[in-house]
Amino acid sequence: MLRLSALYRYPLKSAKAEALQQIGLDKLGLDGDRRWMLVDEASGRFLTQRTVGQMSQLSALWNADGGLTLNAPGHSTINIGLPTADAELRGITIFKDTLRVPDAGDEAGAWVSEFIGKPTRLVQIPLDRARTTQSGYGRDDDQVAFADGFPLLLIGQASLQDLSSKVGRPLEMLRFRPNLVIEGSDAFAEDGWKRIRIGDVEFRVVKPCSRCILTTIDPQTGERSTDREPLATLQKYRAQADGAMFGQNLVNDGNGRLEVGMQVTILE
Repeated sequence: MLRLSALYRYPLKSAKAEALQQIGLDKLGLDGDRRWMLVDEASGRFLTQRTVGQMSQLSALWNADGGLTLNAPGHSTINIGLPTADAELRGITIFKDTLRVPDAGDEAGAWVSEFIGKPTRLVQIPLDRARTTQSGYGRDDDQVAFADGFPLLLIGQASLQDLSSKVGRPLEMLRFRPNLVIEGSDAFAEDGWKRIRIGDVEFRVVKPCSRCILTTIDPQTGERSTDREPLATLQKYRAQADGAMFGQNLVNDGNGRLEVGMQVTILE
């Protein structure tokens, strides 16, 4: 039997994960997942661990009211409320998307600027300002918050074990930042799935996930591997035209709740 073996949320894009036992879903995926993001103050360009490695050490916990609690080594804890309806809108860029979203304010901006080491702002995306998903995949009305391209990422536990065996050392699942981890399938069985159901919620499997240099960053220490693993191995046996693939991007059809241990059913 296939089952959901782990659930992860990333309230702030590219910060630490929250491991969860259960969670609800809305039209943008897991409640609170990647609804906040750091941007360069001058350009509005989004910031991630790809270029700002210390973000791996930034803890961002989702609050019940939709706000955020930030904490990092050597920095005080700060609680940030959900921006109000009259909050300043800031123009930002994430990949090819440009949009205007609420800014979290000067106190939050000062905290994240000190942490990053340059003028930085914290922004939030409400449901009514969501982006559309990557063109050419899924449906025209599929939406996403600040995740790279799609609301959810799924990885099979056996796929990680297969990759670890080829690299020659155990790899942490959080290097790959999934939302859903599935246990009980063969390695890379998820490559062949088109639709699945977990609990009462159905998901469409829309696109394999192309991996980047972020996979070489240790999620505990923030240090980058000198041998470029596991990306180097992925490029040898999981390469496609768009890059080295590991994991599948999903879109949920409808809301509901997920809980670790739930049965996973392959519908197509």
